[in-house]
Amino acid sequence: MTSTPVFSTANTQFSLTLPEWAIAELNRLPAVMPTLEERMAAVINFSRLNFVNNTGGPFAAGVFERDSGRLVVIGVNRVMPSNCSSAHAEVMALSLAQQLLGTWDLGGPGLPVHQLVVNWRPCAMCYGATLWSGVRSVVVAGNGPELEQITGFDEGPVHPDWRGEWEKRGLEVVEDVLREESLAVYREFAASNRFVYNSRQGAAE
Repeated sequence: MTSTPVFSTANTQFSLTLPEWAIAELNRLPAVMPTLEERMAAVINFSRLNFVNNTGGPFAAGVFERDSGRLVVIGVNRVMPSNCSSAHAEVMALSLAQQLLGTWDLGGPGLPVHQLVVNWRPCAMCYGATLWSGVRSVVVAGNGPELEQITGFDEGPVHPDWRGEWEKRGLEVVEDVLREESLAVYREFAASNRFVYNSRQGAAE
């Protein structure tokens, strides 16, 4: 006979946090990064440090003010350490930015244009999270099959007209910023033989 679970405040809440190294790195970054290359370089560095430090997958995303280059926050993948399949880098960065700015809508009235910078095109889940976050600009290091081919991660069924669907909802898209540098980190991850947590691609095993 199984017992009925007992629910309380303690076991009906959860939190997602950045690793300590990421907090330290954020405090070392310049407050303003004027160029897209500077922003992407910081994001790619976080993506590498995340798996090197065994604190998540090789993914990072940053939220910036598009026009000024002011850094809001950079998030990293925290799926396995948090036991949370939705704790992707984009979700971490967007959620932290919303908490820091006190708004659920990063494109709300009176706010500067916010930009999401990611070390590859977002997966199926993060594509939607980006759309609903309110950011008005997305910068990706690249898109296409290379990430999956190199690492074995499953990025899911992204809409075939992903650019157009974003653009018709007011999001500008900038592609191929430091593409080769991003791919180099994925190759380093693959060579490390670290665990790929969602490589099943629909298979039972």
